[in-house]
Amino acid sequence: MSTDSLAARIQRIEDRNAIIDLVIAYAVAIDQADWPAFASTMTDPVHIDFSEAGLPAADFPRDQFVGFASGALETWTARQHISPNHRVVFDETDPDKATCYSYMYAQHYKKDAPGGDFYLMRGSYDHQLARTADGWKITSLTQHISWLEGNPNASVPA
Repeated sequence: MSTDSLAARIQRIEDRNAIIDLVIAYAVAIDQADWPAFASTMTDPVHIDFSEAGLPAADFPRDQFVGFASGALETWTARQHISPNHRVVFDETDPDKATCYSYMYAQHYKKDAPGGDFYLMRGSYDHQLARTADGWKITSLTQHISWLEGNPNASVPA
């Protein structure tokens, strides 16, 4: 039986739900091109490691990363980022820090693109999070690519 108080256990459940909601909000904001909502999921600065996809790991001012993401993603006719299989692990020494591991299924569609109109990325994310005055925020995000399918250049102008 857990030695944590009932209040601590309830807080952990609420935190877990808030973290999962935030990770899903990140994906949904991309698909809706809601860049203010996308920005609101992260701290400023934010550490991004998309090196497996060609963007070396670095600390970015939040607005710079949002600009990069919007520029790269708005060229597609449609996007769908599915974020399943969330596993939240809380830092044992700091209740205001956690990691959320999730799968990534990122579909991209560009109508009438030469060479194919579909591009799919499969993999996972490691989201490092911290509780802030504005709730949980992503402080660091690492993307892992498992495999790719389709035309990654579909959205590049001919």
